[in-house]
Amino acid sequence: MGTVVLGTSGVTADDVLAVARAGARVELSGEAVAALAAAREIVDALAAKPEPVYGVSTGFGALATRHISQELRARLQRNIVRSHAAGMGPRVEREVVRALMFLRLKTVCSGRTGVRPEVAQTMADILNAGITPVVHEYGSLGCSGDLAPLSHCALTLLGEGDAEGPDGVVRPAGELLAEHGIAPVELREKEGLALLNGTDGMLGMLVMALADLERLYTSADITAAISLEALLGTDKVLAPELHAIRPHPGQAASAANMLAVLKGSELTGHHQDDAPRVQDAYSVRCAPQVAGAGRDTLAHARLVAERELAAAVDNPVVLPDGRVESNGNFHGAPVAYVLDFLAIAVADLASIAERRTDRLLDKNRSHGLPPFLADDAGVDSGLMIAQYTQAALVSELKRLAVPASADSIPSSAMQEDHVSMGWSAARKLRTAVDNLTRVLAVELYAGTRAVELREGLTAAPATRAVVDAVRQAGVEGAGPDRFLAPDLALTDAFVRDGRLVAAAESVTGALA
Repeated sequence: MGTVVLGTSGVTADDVLAVARAGARVELSGEAVAALAAAREIVDALAAKPEPVYGVSTGFGALATRHISQELRARLQRNIVRSHAAGMGPRVEREVVRALMFLRLKTVCSGRTGVRPEVAQTMADILNAGITPVVHEYGSLGCSGDLAPLSHCALTLLGEGDAEGPDGVVRPAGELLAEHGIAPVELREKEGLALLNGTDGMLGMLVMALADLERLYTSADITAAISLEALLGTDKVLAPELHAIRPHPGQAASAANMLAVLKGSELTGHHQDDAPRVQDAYSVRCAPQVAGAGRDTLAHARLVAERELAAAVDNPVVLPDGRVESNGNFHGAPVAYVLDFLAIAVADLASIAERRTDRLLDKNRSHGLPPFLADDAGVDSGLMIAQYTQAALVSELKRLAVPASADSIPSSAMQEDHVSMGWSAARKLRTAVDNLTRVLAVELYAGTRAVELREGLTAAPATRAVVDAVRQAGVEGAGPDRFLAPDLALTDAFVRDGRLVAAAESVTGALA
C-alpha cells in the first residue's frame, strides 16, 4: 500500500490516489507537527484576549457577530460539527470519502488552520485504520467548503455518527474508534470550523476523474482507430504534418495514437479502389480534433487541480506573520468550472463515438458490412439494441453536461449569497465518466466484431492484439443472436480496468 508523508506544502495527485484508492497509510512529518504547534500557539493567544476573533471566539456565518465566552467555546466547536452534519441521500463512495478526509488533513498540516497536532494525528489514525465516515450525496453548495460532507467526517473524530469499518460494515463511529484504540477528540477554539471549511470533496473527485479520463481518452483513440479500420477509412488524415499546422497538443497526441494503432493495417484506404469516397465522415476524420480538444481540457483541469493541491483552504487562516484573517478562499469556483468543462468534453467524446458505432451498423454507410453486424439479418437483430443503449447513455451525458457552476442559491440568511455548486459538478462528472466508459465499450464491441467480418484483409497488429484480448476476456465474436448484456458488461470491465490500453500498447509501445 505504501505510505504518504504529509508536510506543509501540499500533496500530489498520486498521493491522493494512493490514499483514496490504494489504501496507503498517512504519516505526519516533523515539519508538519512543528507548523501545527506554532499555529496553535497563535490561536491560543488570540483566544485568551477579550477582543472577539472570527472563528476563534465568535459564532459562524450569519451568527458571527456574537462573542462566545470561554466556557462555551468547546461546546460551540462540537455544535458546529453536529449541526452541519446534515447530509441526506445515498452514501458517497468510500474512495471519495477517503480523498475528502486526506485533503482536509493536507490543509490542516499546512500550519495555516490553528488545529492542534493531536487532532491532525487522530485524522491520520482514522484513515490508517480503514474507518470511513458515512457521508451523504446532498449537503454541499461548494462554498464555505464542502460543509455537510466534511462535517460527517469530523463527527467521526468526535466518536459520533456512523462509519464503515475496514470490513465494510457500517457501525457507530464510537465503537469503531474504540476497537482501534483511537480516542475521540474534544475540539477547542477554531478546530471545528477548520475541519469543515474546504473544497476537499470536489477536489478529490476532480483528481480521480482526471486519472480515469487520462485512461479513457487513450481508450477512445484506440476504439476510434478500430472503427476507422472496420469502415475502410483512410489513415492519411492522421499524418503528423497535417496536425502540425494546427498546433493543439492534444490533437497531435490523439492522431499519433490512432496512427500507431493502425500501423500495418491492410484495411485502411481500400474504399478508394471500389467505392470512391473523397473524405471519410466527420466522426471518423475528425476524431483527433474532438478527442484532442478534450485532452487539452484535461491539461487545463490538471493545472487547476495542482494549484488546489498546493493550497491551504480555510477561513480564517493563520498567516506567517501571526495574523488570523478572514478570506474567501473556500469558494469552489476554480474547481467547479473545470469539473463542468470536463463534463462537456466527456459528452462530446461519447457523442462522436456513438456516431461511429451507428455507421458500423448501417448497411448504407458501413461499406459492405452486414446490417447491424448481424449473422442473418432479419432473423438476427445483431447489435441494433446495443446501439440504443449507447444512444441512451450519450443522451444522459448531454444532460450531465449542463453546468452546475452556472447556478447559485443563497444560504445562511444571505451571508453566503453566492455559491459554486462545485460538489454537484463533481458528482455529475463521476456519473459522466462511468457512462463514457460504457459508451466506449459499445464502440469497442461493435468495432472488434466488424473487423472480424472483413474477410480477406488483415487488421493492424495492434487491433488484432485487442481483438484477441477481448476474446480471451470471454467476449464472444460474430455469430447468431445471444444474450448481449453479459458480453457488454465484460467489455465494459475490459475498458474500465485498463486492459484495452494494455493490449494495444503490447504492440505499439506506450501511447499518449
